[in-house]
Amino acid sequence: MYRINEELTTPATVPDRLREEQVALGALGRCVKRGCDVAGAVFFLVLFSPLLLAVIVGIKLTSRGPVIYSQPRIGRGGRSFHFYKFRSMVSDADQVLTSFLDTDSEARQQWDQYQKLENDPRITPFGRFIRRTSLDELPQLWNVLVGDMSVVGPRPCMPNQKRLYGVYWPSYCAVRPGLTGLWQVSGRNRLTYAERVRLDASYVKNWSLWLDFKILVKTIRVVLTGDGSR
Repeated sequence: MYRINEELTTPATVPDRLREEQVALGALGRCVKRGCDVAGAVFFLVLFSPLLLAVIVGIKLTSRGPVIYSQPRIGRGGRSFHFYKFRSMVSDADQVLTSFLDTDSEARQQWDQYQKLENDPRITPFGRFIRRTSLDELPQLWNVLVGDMSVVGPRPCMPNQKRLYGVYWPSYCAVRPGLTGLWQVSGRNRLTYAERVRLDASYVKNWSLWLDFKILVKTIRVVLTGDGSR
């Protein structure tokens, strides 16, 4: 696992801007990274088009509701954007989650620590398959293409998770969130949310094209083995 020694703290105030030494991604780096993102998104959207169609058919045949799930997430500069995934949950997922957490204290504790559930009652049988194989993430290639996300970067967070970042919030906002990143290749859902936050901050501070390349290579192994998926 990519190790970080800093401790996660939550001060009364969080700085709005990062010091220069906290961000490795300069103007030239951003241009190169964005060019790679656009080229990669176009390539993979074309390459995976038959797979995209197959997943659409699978969702339609196995559950009621829309094929694409959209949710607000926080991107670069703290701006909100619509984050897309193939729907892997029941259509009334929010109500199901609330009811489940209200009646299961152990699940509530797991949710508070990981923001994930090991046995999530919201996920459909076909949804478990596309989550385990990461096929549910493919619509985010559109987010990459239009500039909401990058191929590699911090995991996109929900608005109500901002409070969990503490002093690392400006670091998260300094770059576009990623389709994959250090969290995905360092244990994924086995990590606590605090560990995920520290990984995101370390990625921003230590960014390089070589780091992105290593993360992409490790992502292939993680996807093929289903390591850490839920």
